[in-house]
Amino acid sequence: MKKTFKLTDLDCANCAAKMERKIKKIDGVIDANVSFMTQKMTLDAEDSRFDEIFDEVVRVCKKVEPDCCIIK
Repeated sequence: MKKTFKLTDLDCANCAAKMERKIKKIDGVIDANVSFMTQKMTLDAEDSRFDEIFDEVVRVCKKVEPDCCIIK
């Protein structure tokens, strides 16, 4: 399943790149793209575990950029 989410308070392109690299390492993630320019994240992950994977993505993002929020 592929979904796009809006990001708020993503402060730098370096943080976006770090988030993207860490998200891609999560088990079940097929592909991910975090764009600082558009303030959006595209997540492609297994359908059956999407909510579980999304929760892990939120945790990873908070570690890299504590102020960043992912709008569902």
